[in-house]
Amino acid sequence: MLSSEQFCLSLLRESKTLKTFKQIHAFVSKTGLDKDTFILGKLLIHCTITISDALHYAHNLFLKIPNPDVFMYNTLIRGLSESDTPQRSIPLFVQMRRQLSLPPDSFSFAFILKAAGNFRSLKAGIQLHRQAIGFGLDTHLFVGTTLVSMYAESGSVQSAQKVFDEMFEPNVVAWNAIVTAYFRCGEVNGAERIFNRMPFRNLTSLNVMLAGYTKAGEVDLARELFSQMPLKDVVSWSTMIVGFAHNGCFNEAFGFFRELQRGGMAPNEVSLTGVLHACAQAGAFDFGKILHGYMQKSGHLQIISVNNALLDTYSRCGFVGMARLVFEDMLEKKNIVSWTSMMAGLAMHGYGKEAIELFHQMVDFGIWPDGITFISLLYACSHAGLMEEGYRYFTQMSKIYGIQPAVEHYGCMVDLYGRAGQLQKAYEFVVQMPIPPTDIIWRTLLGACSIHGNVKLAEQVKERLSDLDPNDSGDHVLLSNVYAVAGKWKDVAAVRRSMTDMRIKKTPGWSMIEVDKTMYRFVAGEGQNEIYKEAYDKLKEIMLRITVEGGYVPEVGSVLHDIEGEEKEFAVLLHSEKLAVAFGIARLRDRRPIRIVKNLRICRDCHSVMQLISKVYRLEIVVRDRSRFHSFENGTCSCRDYW
Repeated sequence: MLSSEQFCLSLLRESKTLKTFKQIHAFVSKTGLDKDTFILGKLLIHCTITISDALHYAHNLFLKIPNPDVFMYNTLIRGLSESDTPQRSIPLFVQMRRQLSLPPDSFSFAFILKAAGNFRSLKAGIQLHRQAIGFGLDTHLFVGTTLVSMYAESGSVQSAQKVFDEMFEPNVVAWNAIVTAYFRCGEVNGAERIFNRMPFRNLTSLNVMLAGYTKAGEVDLARELFSQMPLKDVVSWSTMIVGFAHNGCFNEAFGFFRELQRGGMAPNEVSLTGVLHACAQAGAFDFGKILHGYMQKSGHLQIISVNNALLDTYSRCGFVGMARLVFEDMLEKKNIVSWTSMMAGLAMHGYGKEAIELFHQMVDFGIWPDGITFISLLYACSHAGLMEEGYRYFTQMSKIYGIQPAVEHYGCMVDLYGRAGQLQKAYEFVVQMPIPPTDIIWRTLLGACSIHGNVKLAEQVKERLSDLDPNDSGDHVLLSNVYAVAGKWKDVAAVRRSMTDMRIKKTPGWSMIEVDKTMYRFVAGEGQNEIYKEAYDKLKEIMLRITVEGGYVPEVGSVLHDIEGEEKEFAVLLHSEKLAVAFGIARLRDRRPIRIVKNLRICRDCHSVMQLISKVYRLEIVVRDRSRFHSFENGTCSCRDYW
């Protein structure tokens, strides 16, 4: 018969959710095991490390331990260092230093230095480095390697190199860390130089180079190195899949996944989440469905991260109902990422009230929200026009849930007021923020000024942005649009001249559509090819039909150039989403919904065109732009012209 201690440990091994953990904790309290230091340590590490959304509970558990030892402090510091709020580990480390007679060990410094790197505090990192020297732990290989990473994350590759140079006989892990440090700081040549100096390399070293190249956008160098590698593991393949997807090379990412399977190697968690991420970004629903079928057969749906990636893929491909089915099938395996992703999916499609309802279900389920959860919640309120609800949840963040709003939450509130047309309220909110507003905050307000045509405020905001980020093309374009809609063509010309003088180029708009499991990309103003010609020819036919049958009149008010009316009509005709939908109509014969992904916000003219096409051709068209989903059916849009 098992003792109470053995029974408790067996229960812990099976515990995967905070709900079951709380039941075990109650059992420990009832049986008096809460006096056993060994059991308390096991509870703490399980709650901190194994259950991904239970860090707040772990912290409360820690506070109730009368005399925590170094191991317990290290456990919680480690958990906090890997959380969304790594800075919270610093006061805990200070508390440990003050309360313990035992000095911190190498693990203490490794975890706290990782925290400093994760919240990119060079000042805190330097102070911790000095303390590590004081305890004689800076030369410890584990601590030294973490120091290299910390300085890299803080943007000081010179300090990282200095620490590395002082290490006694660095091992391959340390060499890999310094290579990564150069990549982190954007110095590809420096990383290559160190890599070529390495006295010994392993497969991890090559994978570090692949990851560095792809993160730096050097996909050709990554492809060349990958082709030369004599041995590749699933990490190598996953790195290429994730890296190419990150750089927008979606067909190549899908190709690497197919090659991985053809080579007889089983995809792992990283490769599957990577290729699902590519599907999500590209809107590749058909390929995502194939992956879903594979995962059902292979048993990968038992992995929470894969389920979360699948859920996100369906949401971003426009199938929020399918995402909801995946979410419900997870039963009690849902973690905070699952709930937050589902809320974000509902928000993208304009289901604000449903997202709010899900938030309350999550809290009732026993999962404590974090900062990212509130971003999804506020985003949902913003896109559904729920201004009062949004303000209420913003105030509840700190009062009820103890989460201090970050710049992203303030940005959501500015967006909430801006979309509702409360521009002056949005401006006052920005100037009264307790933290300095970033360029993103001001840019959000400028976008709202563009939507609602407030020239005076747009000029004020643009002036603020010029101090923060004078070279952003989007800011100039938004201000130019405000002037154009107001008919101030001299001001439009002045903005355009300023962009030319500063050599600022407008970000080209592109749209993607999946046809027969292949992604086709259309770029505004791109040179003609056979695909482009097919789309353009079909588009001319479509525009004629919606003009005759639907009464289409081009909306050319925001065209940036002061040109003749006929030229303006031609300019809006060639927007990438129009070409993509025309190509879809030409190729997709079975009247299935046409799904398009666009990198920029859909313009008013394209929005009107999609509405008319859906009515005249009796088609469902789904466009995911930079801001949200637009589902067009029978002449109406799901956004209700609120986007």
